[in-house]
Amino acid sequence: MKIFFDTEFTGLHKDTTLISIGLVSEEGHTFYAEINDYDDTQVDDWIQENVIDNLSMNHLIKEESKQTHSDGSFSMQIKNTKENVSYRLGYWLSQFNQVEMWSDCLSYDWILFNDLFGHAFNIPKNVYYIPFDICTLFKMREVDPDINREEFAGIKNTEGKHNALHDAKVIKACYDKLTSSKFLLDQSEKMLREMLIKHT
Repeated sequence: MKIFFDTEFTGLHKDTTLISIGLVSEEGHTFYAEINDYDDTQVDDWIQENVIDNLSMNHLIKEESKQTHSDGSFSMQIKNTKENVSYRLGYWLSQFNQVEMWSDCLSYDWILFNDLFGHAFNIPKNVYYIPFDICTLFKMREVDPDINREEFAGIKNTEGKHNALHDAKVIKACYDKLTSSKFLLDQSEKMLREMLIKHT
């Protein structure tokens, strides 16, 4: 099972702390968590305006809800300490046999995912230890990775940008488009046209 995920955190530095994490499975089941014990001394104006103000549960101190789907799988939403979020995320991931993690740019997301569980050797056993990212997939498909993800995926509602669950869904939509047979066919035709022009 491919799981697409995104994190929001307190800054682009080695001491950063996790603010929120959003995950969505191939089948659309979700996990969204906000951490209430992140280091708020690291929060600058940009993070406050673009991340903190976009959190879904700002008005709550603690929260947990679970939605069971018709096939027995479930989605979860939680606001709690990092330790409790780690436990509940492990529980949510346990419903899948083998998990392949996909992010946008792995540099911080994968480190913060591992940090939730203490370190890399503590991540759930069903999570494949090698993560993947759509930046590399964009490059492999000859698409400039430095593009607007929502525009590429055809998502018109950008109000949730910098909300981890919204961004995880955008990552999934980009992956779905990049691996669709229509996109691959269009890319092949484009390459063929370019080759023909070059040799005429």
